[in-house]
Amino acid sequence: MSAYALESLAAIRGAIDSAKPSAEGWPVPTPLPDALPPVMAFDPELLPESIREWVMDTAHRMQCPPDFPAVGAITALSSLIGARAVVQPKAKDDWQVVPNLWGLVVGSPGVMKSPALSESLRPLNRLEAQARERWEAERESWSLDAKVAELQQEAQSKEAKSIATRDPEKARELLRPIETPPPPLERRFIVNDATVEKLGEFMSINSWGFLAYRDEIHGLLKSMDRDGQEGARAFYLQGYDGNQPYTFDRIGRGTVRIDRVCLAMLGGIQPGRIQSYVRDAVNGGAGDDGLLQRFGLTVWPDITTGFKNVDQWPDSTAKQRAYDVFERLGALEVTGEQPVWRFDHEAQAVFNEWREQFEPEIRAGDLHPALVAHLSKYRKLVPALSLVFAMIDALDAGMIQQHHLLRALAWSDYLRSHAERLYSAAVVPETGAAKTLLTKIRAGLLGNAFTPRTVAQKSWAGLGSTDAARKAAELLADYDYLHREMVQTGGRPSEQYTVNPRVLGAS
Repeated sequence: MSAYALESLAAIRGAIDSAKPSAEGWPVPTPLPDALPPVMAFDPELLPESIREWVMDTAHRMQCPPDFPAVGAITALSSLIGARAVVQPKAKDDWQVVPNLWGLVVGSPGVMKSPALSESLRPLNRLEAQARERWEAERESWSLDAKVAELQQEAQSKEAKSIATRDPEKARELLRPIETPPPPLERRFIVNDATVEKLGEFMSINSWGFLAYRDEIHGLLKSMDRDGQEGARAFYLQGYDGNQPYTFDRIGRGTVRIDRVCLAMLGGIQPGRIQSYVRDAVNGGAGDDGLLQRFGLTVWPDITTGFKNVDQWPDSTAKQRAYDVFERLGALEVTGEQPVWRFDHEAQAVFNEWREQFEPEIRAGDLHPALVAHLSKYRKLVPALSLVFAMIDALDAGMIQQHHLLRALAWSDYLRSHAERLYSAAVVPETGAAKTLLTKIRAGLLGNAFTPRTVAQKSWAGLGSTDAARKAAELLADYDYLHREMVQTGGRPSEQYTVNPRVLGAS
């Protein structure tokens, strides 16, 4: 190549380099925060031995996180106990805990959360079907008895009419109503979709408690945020306590009195929806009343990309062993006051030690208030789990042993990591859209400067509206990837974002 050609090439390169934006004066961008903090993986040892293999077999065959069927199973079993037994966590205090638990599984569509929950609820649905069959047979027999009583009443009325003038006293006796037994009551184990008023009717008959299950619980949460639903929220909030009476007074429906509102809850929700709900709730929205924090059994596990095609029969031995536990707890009956369980001496010492460490931490003011509100419910969660584990092992022991409590405390550690992920939405900015926008910028698809409107017109995922694009750009500006300025375009000033040259590789 001639000297002239080399000089020309050098000049061109110099012109190109001089045209590149300089990074001089621009700060080095700060890495965006991780969207989700890490969580503890599920340990099979968290489960009682009698249901462990069944849960793990379900997760293996479905290729889903074991967290999903585990939470479904424990929540369902807690609903069978309901208020039929309570635990008294202190040795010399009458504070009692009802072990009805609320479970929530968080996962994107397609990660098998709904099938996993359905499988874990299958033994509960079987109990529901059996109870329905018994009730229908009892109601048929009662209907016949009621019809016979009606015919007897008609016959006696005719006879009374014929002798009324001759023997009024006997006629009065014949007109006395024939007593018939009350209609049989249907026991409910699980309710899928019912209004609060209907739940109240069920609860007036099943005051020891049952499970309310929603495959997608977001709709329920949002429906209770609307004006006029304050009574519904109050009912659910009271249902978590498991031991408080409740009265419905409705025009046309009359008065429904419930001895105790005892409700276990279970459902699934998508990550984006729960993050949005958490942000609204902790920022003073309608959900800022502790309802979400009552879902103590909330899990948001990591989803692995690996997949193994598993096509095998369920472990019938493990399945039957687990179903036997459901059968035993489903047959619990209470006459009079419910039995009160206590910690044995060793377990009581461990519980006292845990509280002495736990209480100062949540009172110190170092944690986000939303997380504190959630962790404060562990005062119920830990003894409730201990009782559930003890009753899975033996229904009539009356004492909770140390290993039951230690398992519950292991659950509390595991669940806390998931709670921290859940409430990170309140303290960590939503970075998904910002990371998408940053990827597009680095690919050169927006040049050196752009407006939110330009981004929205490209219809990229998560950036399809001007508002979404603006929020993502603002976050990148906060971390020095962009610089925001107002530019005059002839009409109203518009916002424009200039890309930090360092993002494009300038030095």
